[in-house]
Amino acid sequence: MVTKRIIPCLDVRDGRVVKGTNFLDLHDVSSPVSLAKYYSDCGADELVFYDITASAEGRGLFTEILTEVASTIFIPLTVGGGINTVADFDRVLKCGADKVSVNSGAIRNPSLIGEAAKKYGDQCVVLSVDVKRVDGKFTVFAKGGRENTGIDAIEWIRRGVDAGAGEIVLNSIDTDGVKGGFDLEMLDAVCRVVSVPVIASGGAGKIEDFVTLFNTLPKVDAGLAASIFHFGEVKIPDLKQALKDAGIPARI
Repeated sequence: MVTKRIIPCLDVRDGRVVKGTNFLDLHDVSSPVSLAKYYSDCGADELVFYDITASAEGRGLFTEILTEVASTIFIPLTVGGGINTVADFDRVLKCGADKVSVNSGAIRNPSLIGEAAKKYGDQCVVLSVDVKRVDGKFTVFAKGGRENTGIDAIEWIRRGVDAGAGEIVLNSIDTDGVKGGFDLEMLDAVCRVVSVPVIASGGAGKIEDFVTLFNTLPKVDAGLAASIFHFGEVKIPDLKQALKDAGIPARI
């Protein structure tokens, strides 16, 4: 059985890691370089680095900080934020990223997914989707959750995988930072329509939330979280031991 991955997420704004609730009220946490090294040393399976205001501000991703983060860690690194062209893929991969996450850039130009997959391989292309319920429907939001696109999320994700996305990060805006558990309903709807790995993001508040996630939805490949790891509420070695004790495969 494939081991479940535990992935801390670094949301970076102006060169610092920040965290908020429902994508709002962002507060400073730490240096991305020191935090990345901490996670690499303490057993995280992968790391995600998002430049969360690059798309909204219409600029490229901060490559200097990214290069320093990549040179500090020894685990796979996924990078997103301001990825609008194949040239942006090339730029962050040369900085040391292993995978590139597209979100708003793919909404503006859906052909970007296929172009990048053809050049770098499906395994390199991660489709990150920010989703919120609007009138009872799962709806895609862009620009860091600021803009309602009106796009049906399940259909968008299906199209992205068909185009060549090799992995999905599902960010539930409804549960982000609330710490009431992952959005199981939303995740189940996505797992039903794709066969690529799905990463759950938004809502983790305690160790039991990860146990519930993997027991309820065995098709989910990984759990991603930010604040509970950043503030020491959950320590990754403790989480992995709890998963193992619950019969859930994890790399310890």
